[in-house]
Amino acid sequence: MEVNSSAFLLSLAALSVAALLLLIIRLKIHAFAALTLVSAVTAVAAGVELDEVVSTMTKGLGGTLASVSLLVGLGVMIGKLLEVTGGAAVLANAMIERFGESRAPLALGVASLLFGFPIFFDAGLIVMMPIIFSVAARLGGSVLLYGLPAAGAFAVMHGLVPPHPGPVAAADLLGTNLGLLVGMGLLIGLPTWYLASYLFGLWAGKRFHIPMDEALFSERELDDQSAPSFATVLGLLVLPVLLIFLNSGLNTLSVAGVVDGSAIWVKALRLLGSTPIALLITLLACLLVFAPKLGRARMEALCGESLGPICGVILVTGAGGMFGGVLRASGIGDALAAALSNTGLPVIVAAFVISTCIRVAQGSATVALTTTAALMAPVVAATSGLSQVDLACIVIAIAGGATVLSHFNDSGFWLVSRLFNMDEATTLRTWTVMETLIGSIAFVFALLMSLVF
Repeated sequence: MEVNSSAFLLSLAALSVAALLLLIIRLKIHAFAALTLVSAVTAVAAGVELDEVVSTMTKGLGGTLASVSLLVGLGVMIGKLLEVTGGAAVLANAMIERFGESRAPLALGVASLLFGFPIFFDAGLIVMMPIIFSVAARLGGSVLLYGLPAAGAFAVMHGLVPPHPGPVAAADLLGTNLGLLVGMGLLIGLPTWYLASYLFGLWAGKRFHIPMDEALFSERELDDQSAPSFATVLGLLVLPVLLIFLNSGLNTLSVAGVVDGSAIWVKALRLLGSTPIALLITLLACLLVFAPKLGRARMEALCGESLGPICGVILVTGAGGMFGGVLRASGIGDALAAALSNTGLPVIVAAFVISTCIRVAQGSATVALTTTAALMAPVVAATSGLSQVDLACIVIAIAGGATVLSHFNDSGFWLVSRLFNMDEATTLRTWTVMETLIGSIAFVFALLMSLVF
């Protein structure tokens, strides 16, 4: 079999993915090391010149890290400051007051959606757990009634909406406009959360009575003197979204000829609305608002502390870009594009199926997102007529596949199981079902939107 033949390249692609799964699942090698090793071996096997293997790998790694690290780093700093200052508690309490106790699950879910914009799934859920437990203790009923809508909200935001690393990396690999992806992610994510998380959480909370784990809960009074106001927290969370929408809106008006895209004021406003600058402005606003309470030294320490836990995620995301660079340089991506075109399977459907398979096999949503995006990037590039809306829908389809069927090999499965005091069977019946609903419904919405637009 010739090295450059399509059959050989497709076989090599399948073996590369299988090797990744073997290294990560069976041999318990960290995903970053596994992706690096497989990228190097794949490049050599595909016939990349030996003196170009390392440069090919580092080019893919650096290109992805350039966009991902900036957004994720700024995002987690914002989330850390809001966490430590009591912003999450203020947000949740204010939402419950406005929605009423009878709609406490809805209030907690909406608060988690807002707070989930800058903060990772696991960190956000842990921050919200004292509020969830407090509400459950006050109002009674299964902790799932209040916990699943909140957990689902963080899962939706983490999977579908930048600046979280998975969608950012996928957008970078596929050439998707980040501002548009934010809008599309919210447009699809909000109804997805309502159907798959909120309504399901109400049903599961009545079906499965899970008592609160007293060992994990200790009532803490919120210091009203030092805590930020609801308006302050809401304003800080909405600020980057408004700036990003400003960029997208001006781009749309420029393309339509309503405004002059070359005008300096348009370029300046679009710069302010670019995702990294929007997050930077938000971080500066947080530092300014919280300086009287925390002090400059404490804020610097908190920003530094927030970066440590995400280093592994950023490196895995960058390694996914490295793997994608190797696939592009070796011609595997082109071979995969030709094979998919021959089957007639739509690109968006293929993206969802591949992402689902990788997610189920190795557990990590981020790895599934970045690996699938790397595999699909040449396919997308070879498919004519795809608009930016189509690209955003493909990213969301990949994210949907990377969300479904959370089970024993997913750290999120165990985090939810232990925090909500559930055994494994109950976690499969509740959390796994909810994650599958979230991923599937998001994919259906993305598919429909790609067909309409």
